[in-house]
Amino acid sequence: MPRTNFQELLDAGAHFGHLKRKWNPKMAPYIFMEKNGIHIIDLHKTVIKIEEASNVMKQLARAGRKILFVATKKQAKDIVAENAKSVNMPYVTERWPGGMLTNFPTIRKAVKKMNTIDKMLTDGTFETLAKRERLQVTRQRAKLEKNLGSIADLNRLPSALFVIDIQKEMNAVREANRLNIPVIAMVDTCCDPTPVDYVIPANDDAAKSISYIMGVLCQAVAEGLSERKLEKEKEGTEEKENQQDNVKDLSGKKLRTRKSAGQHEAPAGGENDTPAEGAKSESAVKDEPKEVRSQKPVAEPAAPVEEPVADSGKKKGNVKENEPAKESQADSAEV
Repeated sequence: MPRTNFQELLDAGAHFGHLKRKWNPKMAPYIFMEKNGIHIIDLHKTVIKIEEASNVMKQLARAGRKILFVATKKQAKDIVAENAKSVNMPYVTERWPGGMLTNFPTIRKAVKKMNTIDKMLTDGTFETLAKRERLQVTRQRAKLEKNLGSIADLNRLPSALFVIDIQKEMNAVREANRLNIPVIAMVDTCCDPTPVDYVIPANDDAAKSISYIMGVLCQAVAEGLSERKLEKEKEGTEEKENQQDNVKDLSGKKLRTRKSAGQHEAPAGGENDTPAEGAKSESAVKDEPKEVRSQKPVAEPAAPVEEPVADSGKKKGNVKENEPAKESQADSAEV
């Protein structure tokens, strides 16, 4: 089901474009007709593009990424700031600081400077400064808060940029294109949609139109954040269950080892009891009558085992060789 419909956009006045003489020919696919010298935007295509952009923003929020909202127009400042705060996203509603994306480390240094001034206020070191120095520090803090206070939590480059009126915010769009950061923008009939990745053709001058589209997109971001929170809670419960299962397995293994130790001890006790049984059998044999003892077979002693002689063959050969010598000695004695 789409997040918006034709009638709601029509009531918000999102279909009004600029004068015909101010139009950009590249916006021709999104123009429905011309009436009284004013181009009328095709809201059916606007509904499709809003759905596409909201899905992208929802996926980014679900992945824990940041989306930077940019709108410095007078009629869009308060609306964008309010909606961005509701979903805890960074935004720029004052002058776009040049190099905010391409020279991001320098911007981070300015934000750290603001944090150090805040730390001085809490530590009490601010009170030790001279009156003139305190006045300079407070003015510097106010200036940093005005320009960079809304991006104080932006620790790395944003994953996407949402822009209202790309003609006025051309510097932001160019920096995002240079760094390959996707751009989502409300594009009017007088703008060039080429540098924008996700075009939302709509009236970017009417406050009602801006507030309606911003509300739809921020609702999608809020859904992504809630899904991310649920996933984290689910992972936490699964980890706890796994830990409990591991503890149970360890306790079961300990019990098994104790049982096995008891089983090994049992035969040892039986072996200790065997001499007593042997003693009882000897006493019983002594008490038996002599006739019974004589009838019992007596075990024969085991025959001694003869060890093999290594040079047995040589000895036998020597005996055979000596026998003819003995016969010759006997013959000589007879003669």
